[in-house]
Amino acid sequence: MNEKAIEEILGGVIRNVLSELKGQSPVSAAGLNTTDSIPVELSARHVHLSEADAVELFGHALTPVRELSQPGQFLAKERVRLIGPKGVMDNVAVLGPSRDSSQVEVSKTDARILGVDAPVRQSGDVAGTPGIILASQTGIVGLEEGVIVASRHIHMSPADASRFGVADSDKVSVHLDSDRPVTLEEVLVRVGDSFNLAMHIDPDEGNSSGWNSQVTGRIVGRN
Repeated sequence: MNEKAIEEILGGVIRNVLSELKGQSPVSAAGLNTTDSIPVELSARHVHLSEADAVELFGHALTPVRELSQPGQFLAKERVRLIGPKGVMDNVAVLGPSRDSSQVEVSKTDARILGVDAPVRQSGDVAGTPGIILASQTGIVGLEEGVIVASRHIHMSPADASRFGVADSDKVSVHLDSDRPVTLEEVLVRVGDSFNLAMHIDPDEGNSSGWNSQVTGRIVGRN
């Protein structure tokens, strides 16, 4: 077989391999997809209410106004006042649907203003956290616990998790491609059939990175 024939065969093999790889996401040595981008959303202070607390505050169940990025989640028409030992915050958003127990999610800056020592926790993990008073124009509710700073996290469908090479409850490092680029560590991966791909950070993290609605992130490592 002459040299030209060998080159043609090798060229064909290379073209076939490239064709098969076309459209696939590059994967790092650690098995992570470090190229595809993830939308980054800012999660400002908000409250999740139990049905009983919603009725106590407003006299009725929550009223949906706008759907959020995660299926089934919505911004409610109702708003509450947060009353802490040192400060007050008005017009705080309420997100639905109702949960089994009420929960308040704030930033570390918010927590200092309110005068509560809110720990960084995964949403729903409120055991032993500080309490607070919730008030509306028609009602008041005292929470014995439930104030947290939500840990930064990524919502993913099972298909997204497979594409990025991660699993539920993994923790990863994510580089934000923003005006002030920063890499955030200990980002919790949350995988669910009903989740849309999105990373959530709080206003403190958003301000430090120069976040805007066009910012995306890339997984760059495991923690």
